[in-house]
This record gives sequence, structure tokens and C-alpha cells, in this order.
Amino acid sequence: MVLSLAALFIGYALDLFIGDPDHWPHPIRVFGNAIYAGEKRFNTGNHRFWKGLGMSLFLCLLVFAFFTCINHLLQLLPQSLWLIFNGIMVWYGLANHNLISEGKNVFKALNEGGVEAGRTQLSRIVGRDTRNLSPQQIRIAVLETMSENLSDGVIAPLFYYALAGVPGMMTYKMINTLDSMIGYRNERYEQFGKFAARLDDVANFIPARLTALLMILVTFSKRGLTFVFRYGNQHKSPNSGYPEAALAGILNCRFGGPNVYHGKLVDKPYIGATERMIEDQEIKQVSRINHLTCLWMILLIAMIFYALS
Repeated sequence: MVLSLAALFIGYALDLFIGDPDHWPHPIRVFGNAIYAGEKRFNTGNHRFWKGLGMSLFLCLLVFAFFTCINHLLQLLPQSLWLIFNGIMVWYGLANHNLISEGKNVFKALNEGGVEAGRTQLSRIVGRDTRNLSPQQIRIAVLETMSENLSDGVIAPLFYYALAGVPGMMTYKMINTLDSMIGYRNERYEQFGKFAARLDDVANFIPARLTALLMILVTFSKRGLTFVFRYGNQHKSPNSGYPEAALAGILNCRFGGPNVYHGKLVDKPYIGATERMIEDQEIKQVSRINHLTCLWMILLIAMIFYALS
């Protein structure tokens, strides 16, 4: 427990101060390459659902087994090596620094380079078509992404670290990567990626709601709590609506609405009722919420580990 807690704080500090520099090696790139190769090999012919299910389960079990074996082997060596390895893996598992940086970069590009620059920068972090978005829609897209990915990229990995250490955290990252690559409802992935998408829904069920609760607690927002109960289940995703509703309530604004994804208009429901302009300085407030939510989750895990030790 003490070593696991130390590794947690090392990884948190590395993500807080360094993030994920471009072109550095990262296990998620390995995960992505494996998914790409598997999809190219198996997403053909008949029985695509079962092929996608088999590939997804195999990759998830492989990741869990690999990191479990590595940790067992490291237990035979000096504890410092176990600590270094697990601290680095926690660092790789967290995405809070880059999430906040990317959000700020979109606001900066929009302010300094105009709407076209904002659209281009936004396209780095969202799946929707950004070519015709207005400045208001760009800012809303950033805030939606920062709230949703606060769950997927920060709280959920920490949740699974608390349950099963680095093997649990990395297995969750594989699940999330599978969903981001093949979990689409289109002709190519409808069958092959269906299981991966449903698995991601299940894996994020508790973390998404925990994220919303932590966001409300760090801001003491009664309206955020009201929005979670009123709008959290209105999102097409069974999970994304909860952190989005929490942030919409905290800011007293409106998210959602129709957007174009992969050339297709998706009529997403609105989350919130106050249609107002998002101000430039609000990115600082949202960044602070992300930092505090992450920190509270770290401290919550620390208290649990301390109680169990």
C-alpha cells in the first residue's frame, strides 16, 4: 500500500508538471498500433461482432496479464525499481496536464489567430466536424471535451488504479483506446466495434458519476448537482452526460445540441437551459476545476490506501 501510494504521487506529479510531451514513447501508441493491426486483419467477412469481441477481450486480458507479470518480476528486485516503473505507468495513465493544455491552446488560437485557427486547433481534440463552428461553438466544444475527458482521461484511470493497481489502470486505458478507435456506429465499425463500445460504457459507469460528484464538491455548486439529476441521463452516451451536466450547472450555461460527426449530423440533446456566451476567462475556471477534481481523487485514494494499510 505504501509503495502503491508513493507510485501514485510520483505519477501524479509527473503528469502535473510534464504531461505527455510530443514524440515521447507512450504505451497508448502501442495499444493503438495493436488495435489497428487487429482491426485490419479481422474486420472482414462474416461474424464481425464475434471477431471484434474476441479481439477486444484478448487485448484487454493481454495487457492485464503483461503488467501483472512485470510487477511480480519486479518484486524480486530492489523496491526502487518497482516504484519507478509503477510511477511512470501512472504518469502514462493520466492525461490531465495535456487535457488542460489542449483546451487552453484552443482558446488562445481563437483569440490570437481568429476562428479558422480556433477550428484547426479544436480538431486536435474532438471528433466532430469543426469546419463551420462559430467561436461560441468552439468554446462550448472545448468545455464539453474537458469535462468528458476529465472522467475518461483522469478519474477513470485513477479509479482502476485504486482497484487493481497499474494492471487495472492500463487495462482501462486499452478499453478506452478500443472505444476511441473502433467504437463508432457506422458501416465499418457497427458490428466489429459494438462490444468495445459497450465495454467502455460499463467501465466508465461509476467513474463518470464519481467525476460529476467530485466536480460539484470542489466547487460547492448546488446548481451543478441539480443539473446532474436533471440532465445527466439525457446525453446519448450513458456516461458523458454526467460530467458535462455538472460543468454546465457550475457555469450556468448550455452544452449539447446538433453537431456533425464524420460527415453525419447528430442531433444531440441540450444539457442546461441558459444559452449564454462563454467568456475567454472561463477556461481558467474550468482548468482549475479539472486540477482540483484530480487532486481530490488522488487524496481520496490516499485516504483509502492509508485506511487499508
